[in-house]
Amino acid sequence: MSEKVNKPQIVIDSLLKEDWFSDWLGIEVLSIKEGYCKVKMTVRKEMLNGFGITHGGITYSLGDSCLAFASNSYGRQSLSVETSISHTKSTKTGDVLYAEAEELSISNRIGIYSITITNQDNDKVAFFRGSVYRTSKEWEL
Repeated sequence: MSEKVNKPQIVIDSLLKEDWFSDWLGIEVLSIKEGYCKVKMTVRKEMLNGFGITHGGITYSLGDSCLAFASNSYGRQSLSVETSISHTKSTKTGDVLYAEAEELSISNRIGIYSITITNQDNDKVAFFRGSVYRTSKEWEL
């Protein structure tokens, strides 16, 4: 019997080889399948803003990486064309943040995703939404 190829995992492994920013953020992929991804990261001191809370760009970047992983999981190269975030609760050094992508719509050219970002207490701290353009180029597996 031949082993089933886990295309989403292979694609994400390939993406992560050159994704220095997600590496700097400390993002860990917890779960990946077609159209879905869950990641986590821990907030560090250098991620804080002048108010002593997590800079909004950090939470945004976590959501953006989760979007990239979920939307590319089919094996087609996909690029964000529109994204937004709403912050609902502040976070601080030592907080563990989780981002979970849900695919809302997928077509030949466009994918729409909702990413919920929570902390270690399962409090919702941000809502990220993104649309991607699905190119015709396949990831080399």
